Amino acid sequence: MTQLPKIIKTKSSVDQTMTVQVMDEYGDMMEKEIACEHPLTVYLNWVEVVTLMTLGERPAALVLGYLKNQGFIEDLDAIESLIIDWDTNSAAVVTRENTDGLEKKLSKKTVTSGCGQGTMYGNVMKKLEGVTLPQPRVTQSSLYGLLEALTHHNATYKAAGAIHGCAVCRGTKILSFVEDVGRHNAVDTLAGEMWLQDEKGEDKIFYTTGRLTSEMVIKVAQMGIPVLLSRSGATQMGYELAQKLGITMIARAKGHRFQVYNGQDNLTLDVKGENAGGNE
Repeated sequence: MTQLPKIIKTKSSVDQTMTVQVMDEYGDMMEKEIACEHPLTVYLNWVEVVTLMTLGERPAALVLGYLKNQGFIEDLDAIESLIIDWDTNSAAVVTRENTDGLEKKLSKKTVTSGCGQGTMYGNVMKKLEGVTLPQPRVTQSSLYGLLEALTHHNATYKAAGAIHGCAVCRGTKILSFVEDVGRHNAVDTLAGEMWLQDEKGEDKIFYTTGRLTSEMVIKVAQMGIPVLLSRSGATQMGYELAQKLGITMIARAKGHRFQVYNGQDNLTLDVKGENAGGNE
């Protein structure tokens, strides 16, 4: 694992939920938890890049994953410092990489459907040209096992709702799980962790509670992960990009139900009879 020369956090964490008073349909008052949103403005070599709305669970990994996925940085060893300051809601990254063209990159962006983030930059798609991902086989039984394992996560969602969860998995094992107010923050956090740990993606499955848009497919491809699994549905552009990049796309996955949008030949149906489906 590559070690950054310096990571400073003035606060190791911020509150992820808070308790409020709500009234139900009968007029009764009760306490409920809601998810907290924290603005985190990212600066790269003193240039303001973006303000992310986040739960703040693993902010250093989020910032690194975001900057890498957007194509702003590539050399982890060139980073001199990363300072997370929750008093000023800022994240300052200093790198020895040449960032002279940063303002030009910031002016060339595409607005997307991503919640809590919503931009992808023009040079990202160019870097994916010619990318080929492996085509691992996925068994129906292992998919069911993974979906069962995932039901034991989503702690903040279960308490407060209004957030997304993402996970990097291998087989039926969940290697890392994170929740955030936007699914793109969650995937960037996991991408940052994989980058720090020099983890490869070819033997992994990426899970998200959110819809499979073009931006989600692009980010998973950047991580080198060939299988994308979602509790939600897919968009037309996400579907077409999965076909182009060779990503096995499985959506509407919950309990014993799922729909394979791309890569049907990579799924082995090894569960027979009543166990093959259900009423979930």
